[in-house]
Amino acid sequence: DIHGADILCLASGGGQQGPILAAAGAHVTVFDNSPKQLERDRLVTERDGLDLITIEGDMRDLSAIPAESFDLIVHPVSNVFIPDVLPVWREAFRVLRLGGDLLAGFMNPALYIFDSELVETGEFVVRYSLPYSDLTSLTEAERHAKFGRDAALEFSHTLSTQIGGQLEAGFVILGFYEDFQRTSPINKIMPSYIATHARKLSL
Repeated sequence: DIHGADILCLASGGGQQGPILAAAGAHVTVFDNSPKQLERDRLVTERDGLDLITIEGDMRDLSAIPAESFDLIVHPVSNVFIPDVLPVWREAFRVLRLGGDLLAGFMNPALYIFDSELVETGEFVVRYSLPYSDLTSLTEAERHAKFGRDAALEFSHTLSTQIGGQLEAGFVILGFYEDFQRTSPINKIMPSYIATHARKLSL
């Protein structure tokens, strides 16, 4: 039961998870670095009279939030947009209360070995080494042609930093789940998403 719980939606703007949790009776804070995404949360909040506040900032720096402020953190597939994920787990651990939970989702890093344009045609050609980075795996011309000049860059990370990083930060992993990107041909050969359930059991 999340009614009355203090929940942080970390890098989770867009008017989706936050408003749903607030509608279920939680006290929700949505933290995101995109003003446009946060505006969607505010729009839904004002429209439906929800208990939700928004904070703009980098998911790696939660210094605006006091330690032990939340019972639950929901962190959907978003750390793909930062080059270093370990600070996210350390900050999440800090702002959770003892016994608090972290629900985190991220991309399967193995996805990034393939040529993404060929994947969409059903052809799986290994092109890149891991960990993948749009900054180092593509030329500047390729980045601009594929994403435009202002698009967010992606970074694959490793399981050592995604899962091992949570353990290093102090979390205990209680659950692990994989799922498929059903609209992509990649669905035929491997799961695209990984999710973990972790808990803070010590200070």
